Amino acid sequence: MWSVPRLLREDLRCKARWCYESDGWPAMLKVCFTDGSAAMILYRLMQGSRKWGLTPLEMVFNKLNAIFCNCIIGRGADFGPGFVLIHSSGIVINGAVRGGRGIHLEHQVTIGAENRRSPVLGDDVFIGAGAKVIGGVAVGDGARIGANAVVIDDVPAHATAVGIPARMILRPEPLDAYGVAA
Repeated sequence: MWSVPRLLREDLRCKARWCYESDGWPAMLKVCFTDGSAAMILYRLMQGSRKWGLTPLEMVFNKLNAIFCNCIIGRGADFGPGFVLIHSSGIVINGAVRGGRGIHLEHQVTIGAENRRSPVLGDDVFIGAGAKVIGGVAVGDGARIGANAVVIDDVPAHATAVGIPARMILRPEPLDAYGVAA
């Protein structure tokens, strides 16, 4: 089980690698002041408050995120380590969403419910600016969702979803963090 400080450290380390291609101290310090980092911190504090049954504090962190970061993450949303908000402005995530490790979100992303069913994201998923993932869909490990795509069907592992409604482009081999076939 990951503690809040460990989750925060891993989130910020992943964001530093994304933004500055390094997770050394200079990059870690810079990333603390980049767009989206405050929203990531408030989300983890909200998640920790929920874990410890501190509902009033959980609600405060949730509202601070909405007011100061323009980022709405439902109180029950659960993401593993390496949760990165590249830009937090306009992000809306339903409280029933589940996500694995290494989730990277751009601005204006919506991950929402339909008929009380919410998306489940695998590990190492990237969602581009303005994309919408709606309903009880599963997004597989290593999947990429293009900017402004509207995903209403499952996305297989290592596929890229583009368009409205999204269609899948399968990659022949999984790619590493640098876009090179593994």
